[in-house]
Amino acid sequence: MERPVYDIDPQAFWQDPYPDLARMRAEAPVVYVPQLDAVLITRRDDIFREEKRIEVFSSDQPEGLMTQLMGQNMMRKDGAAHMGERKAIFPAVSPKTVKHHWLAQFRSATARILDDLAPRGACDLVRDFAMPVSAEALKAVTGLTRMGAEEMDAVSQGMIDGCANYAGDPEVEARCNDSTRLIDQHITEMWQSASGADDYSLLRVQQAAGLPEDQIRANIKLAISGGQNEPRDAIAGTVWALLRHPEQLEDVRVGRASWLQAFEEYARWMSPIGMSPRRVAQPYVLHEVALKPEDRVFLMFGSGNRDEQVFARPDAFDIHQDISAAISFGAGPHFCAGAWISRALIAEAALPMLFERLPDLSLAGEARFGGWAFRGPLEMPVTWAEGERSR
Repeated sequence: MERPVYDIDPQAFWQDPYPDLARMRAEAPVVYVPQLDAVLITRRDDIFREEKRIEVFSSDQPEGLMTQLMGQNMMRKDGAAHMGERKAIFPAVSPKTVKHHWLAQFRSATARILDDLAPRGACDLVRDFAMPVSAEALKAVTGLTRMGAEEMDAVSQGMIDGCANYAGDPEVEARCNDSTRLIDQHITEMWQSASGADDYSLLRVQQAAGLPEDQIRANIKLAISGGQNEPRDAIAGTVWALLRHPEQLEDVRVGRASWLQAFEEYARWMSPIGMSPRRVAQPYVLHEVALKPEDRVFLMFGSGNRDEQVFARPDAFDIHQDISAAISFGAGPHFCAGAWISRALIAEAALPMLFERLPDLSLAGEARFGGWAFRGPLEMPVTWAEGERSR
């Protein structure tokens, strides 16, 4: 049958995609959106199943925005090529490395940031806490330790804006190109610098694996494009959700739930990674909709994570509901390689340390959210009582 068509208002979709996504799930779970020039797959079980069908839904996208702007990183490869590079970076991101190497560094950096922040009594939690916590972790993990936190945040934002620039805005593309050039400069600066046997950074483990330089550079850009904004947004967003649901925050504080539950429920509910693109590699029919080679398909993780057929309270933040079916980190061979890093940084460092240091933290105004391919709070004013301003 002909592809169903669903029109969106791009600005309204950026501000809040969930009403449109709910209608798509109900009316046409495989639907063409002209404003995005893409076919959207919106139901959780379809995404979970079809993402694994790499012979149809290919990550190899030579004409895709990410490939054009950042180079062909491992996220844009399938099969043996993808798995080979994934194996090469594994020493940097494995659960063992995270537990025994990165977690202590994450906690140390978070403590320093809180030491500087605590005397102020008020801040924008996105800019002043979540951003530097995420950036300091990413500097260590990538090996680009001479990059400033604000610089890391800016180049990450520049790249993700570029990768979601389906409207073709030349200014957005120019900022993305400036960001990739700056990252290349930092990689060049660190390329020959001395490293020790305990250097598990992405730069060093890829060098040790013998990957070509262009692949090393592309994979570091990939890590920065997702490894900064997504933890940043999840840290601030989870804090916002807990402060708006004080009974759930209390459950975590007294041990009836965990910080990890809070983070993973937020990641389901607000999906910092809302979408992953694919290229149709061969003719295929899904829900009687014919897909043609070279069609662009978006796997809408943010929609699947609110599927009414899967989750008991899809539109509610509820840390006690069963979210074992969530696809926040993906569902197939491209399951997020940084998942263990995110869990440790957010659930074992940022969240518990923030609420321990500032137990009277409270919202001081509305938090603004934006995005659909990548979604998170844009600003989040908070305050804390005079007594928490110092140890």
